[in-house]
Amino acid sequence: MNENHSDDVNISQSVAILVDGNNIERSIHEETGDPNTMLNFDKLVPKLLDNRGLNRLVYFREGKQISSKLRERLHFHYHGSVRPCHKSADIPLTIKAMQLASKVDTIIIMSGDSDFVELVRHLKSEGVRVEIAAVPRTTSNILVDDADYFHELKEEYWFTLSARKTVRTSAKKRKSHR
Repeated sequence: MNENHSDDVNISQSVAILVDGNNIERSIHEETGDPNTMLNFDKLVPKLLDNRGLNRLVYFREGKQISSKLRERLHFHYHGSVRPCHKSADIPLTIKAMQLASKVDTIIIMSGDSDFVELVRHLKSEGVRVEIAAVPRTTSNILVDDADYFHELKEEYWFTLSARKTVRTSAKKRKSHR
C-alpha cells in the first residue's frame, strides 16, 4: 500500500439553486408569525453549497412586487436573478430545472410544495442529484422522501426586518415646529 496516499477526496460539483419564493416566504412567515421575516442568503447559500460550485441561483416570485434590494443582492453576491411569475412559480421553476439538468450535477429546489415531486423524480432519472431546502413543518413528506437530501431551513437562516420609520411624518413634524 502506498504510504503517500491521501484520504482527502476532492468533490467538484456544479449546483443550481432554484427558489420558489412565495412558498418559502409563506412557510417562514407561518413559522414565525411575522411577515417581516426573510431568508438570510449570506448564511444559507454557503451552507447549501457546502464547498460546491454555484452555477445558478434563480428566485422565482409570483406577483409584481419584488424587492429591488433582494434583486440587487442576489445579482451582486451570487450572480443570481429574480424572475417574476404570472401565477405560481411551479411551471417556470420546472422549465428552468429541465433546462439546467444537463448543465449541473445538483439542483437544489427551495420549496416544500408536493407539486415538485414529479420534477424531482424526473431529474433523478436524468442523473441529477436533487436536494430540497425548506421549512420542515410546511414541507411535503413525499417530497423529502423522493429527494437525495433535505436541508432544513431553520431560524438560523432567516432574519426579521425592524419596523420601518416613516421619514415623511418626521419631516412634516420638523417643518411644523419651525
